[in-house]
Amino acid sequence: MLLERFYNDWLAQASYLLACQETKRAIVVDPNRDIDRYIAAAAHAKLTIEYVTETHIHADFVSGARELAKKTGAKLLLSAEGGTDWQYQFAKSDGARLVRHGAQIDLGRVLIEVRHTPGHTPEHVCFIVTDRATSERPIGMFSGDFVFVGDVGRPDLLERAAKVHGTMDGMARSLFRSVRALSDLPDYLQIWPGHGAGSACGKDLGAMPSTTLGYERIANWAFQTDDEDAFVAEVLAGQPEPPRYFAIMKAVNRDGPQPTPDMTELPEIDLAAFERAIDSGAPVIDVRSAADFAAGHLPKTINLPTGTSFITWAGALLPYDRDIILLADDDKRLARARHGLSLIGLDRVTGWGGRALRTAWQSRHGKLQTVQQLDAKQLAKSKDRRVVDVRGASEWNEGHLSNAEHLFLGDLAARADTIPRDTPLAVHCAGGTRSAIAASLLQAQGFTNVANVAGGIKAWQDAGFPVERS
Repeated sequence: MLLERFYNDWLAQASYLLACQETKRAIVVDPNRDIDRYIAAAAHAKLTIEYVTETHIHADFVSGARELAKKTGAKLLLSAEGGTDWQYQFAKSDGARLVRHGAQIDLGRVLIEVRHTPGHTPEHVCFIVTDRATSERPIGMFSGDFVFVGDVGRPDLLERAAKVHGTMDGMARSLFRSVRALSDLPDYLQIWPGHGAGSACGKDLGAMPSTTLGYERIANWAFQTDDEDAFVAEVLAGQPEPPRYFAIMKAVNRDGPQPTPDMTELPEIDLAAFERAIDSGAPVIDVRSAADFAAGHLPKTINLPTGTSFITWAGALLPYDRDIILLADDDKRLARARHGLSLIGLDRVTGWGGRALRTAWQSRHGKLQTVQQLDAKQLAKSKDRRVVDVRGASEWNEGHLSNAEHLFLGDLAARADTIPRDTPLAVHCAGGTRSAIAASLLQAQGFTNVANVAGGIKAWQDAGFPVERS
């Protein structure tokens, strides 16, 4: 048996290539849009990708399963579980094989059995793998968004992200039963999860790439209680706010994700094109570092640095129905940003600008806009600034500044009208990353006096200042 794991840091997402080394037949599980990685890995090992599948209809990235199956000629395997509301709309047109609980996929000496594991989503399935070259007992399970290292998949996304009201409690109870139903599987079973630490598909995922069912029975909170009501209360408590784009991804992946757009060279825009874009309300995204943006940027642009949280906040803040312009000072950062946007289907990138554009703007209009930086002591001395905390609700409840108001970054654009635009503001988060984005967003919306709190609430506490708890 051959197993290769592919991990995307932006998505905190794992996908897998599994093959029988005797027959050279392979299956890819939960591919994202980076399909060339799987094709190259299969070619390197002289494998034929015979099947492509996924554990469920994904909410956090555009699935690459449909595109990969078409490009390789592989058979697409999709879950038929979950009821009529959770069927893949493109399954028939693509000639996909629909699989249910108990179905088997034969790669030769490697056998895969489908197990329905509802809870995170109604149609969710896992794949239990047996390497018959060594044993007739199962060796591992592709657990998707069901069992993670230290956690289980959140059951509230249908209600909180996809707005299917009244589903959280029922999905949590399904998840409880799915966890309990693992009792027939051995402790030594390896668990190959679909996400790692940082994913919004759970609230406390571990960073280890894999685990065993026996270890999770010891260490994972979800295996520690037989009380269904207690499980439901715990799994629903403290879940992070789902990024806004999750609802769009659910629809895209259910109805039929389109092929990745051709990443041809983008045209560089001039000052006139930039000003037309700004006047039309098109999002112009500066992907430089927060420090570079703060030191000088074009007015009405939003700063989304290409760090680990780039995709999360791009999906939360950018529209899917508008053209997007990127601002960057080097080709590598530009390509990275464009690739990240494509992973979540933000494909309407139509142009870019860089140093030349800033120079042209300065020649015509004067100084660039800047973002003032405040440290904790300066914030403590500032009596006239309205303090805005853009962290999540659970972070706010754990501790916040006594004079702060809570406006979650994902909701900031929609709620900014509650604040007068000439009010001096100090924006903070945990360490300064999200607040830098928030400061740029507020400036782009016309706020004239915005400061970012460097180091966030951590720096505040390190300086010895108190916090309040809700």
